Amino acid sequence: MDPKDTKILTHTKHKIHTVEVLGSTARRFSSGASLGFSSAIRLSHNRNSRSFDSEENQAMVRYSQEPDENLTTSKARGSSLRVHFKNTRETAKTIKGMKVEKAKRFLRDVIDKKQCVPFRRFNGGVGRKAQAKAHGWTQGRWPKKSAKILLDLLINAESNAEFKTGNVIISHIQVNAAQTQRRRTYRAHGRINPYVSHPCHVEMILTEQPTTIPKAAESRVQ
Repeated sequence: MDPKDTKILTHTKHKIHTVEVLGSTARRFSSGASLGFSSAIRLSHNRNSRSFDSEENQAMVRYSQEPDENLTTSKARGSSLRVHFKNTRETAKTIKGMKVEKAKRFLRDVIDKKQCVPFRRFNGGVGRKAQAKAHGWTQGRWPKKSAKILLDLLINAESNAEFKTGNVIISHIQVNAAQTQRRRTYRAHGRINPYVSHPCHVEMILTEQPTTIPKAAESRVQ
């Protein structure tokens, strides 16, 4: 397997799954330019695997926070994803706390440009959109590639879980900047300028909310 390929490691409380998202690294040119990110996914189930028991492998799947042991949860993460860090951060911030079905519907609408993602932090030069009013904001965009990556990761985390009800929310999602990838672009008069990409790491935790049953009214015995 090519070392440039991207790995997504997902695991639940009882099972460990490994998902490999392979980048299009087959063809590379002398200038360092490469093809785009491929969405080919290979899923392998390792029910009784002990490959993550070593300290080095445990560090690979370490999350910034751990969920409550008393709740049913599912984890998923992607490392060095070939997608812009700033766009992905704004998209992840929008879907945090949403129910899974609502988040998937929102991400599909972003891809179809039916809803926009409000840009609250990294909004320099971002134009105003009428669709941003639904989020109480003025600036927004439609980061299609970020929405596709988060949608694939969300579907993957949901499929690895064993939830009994549909009341599942995205309790934790975090986007961290990964190591930049440097290339070069050729300009006029023999000059060369840097051509830097800004990939990111993404991690999310799905949590099934406990169903609360209202207490029955007490009836007094006469």
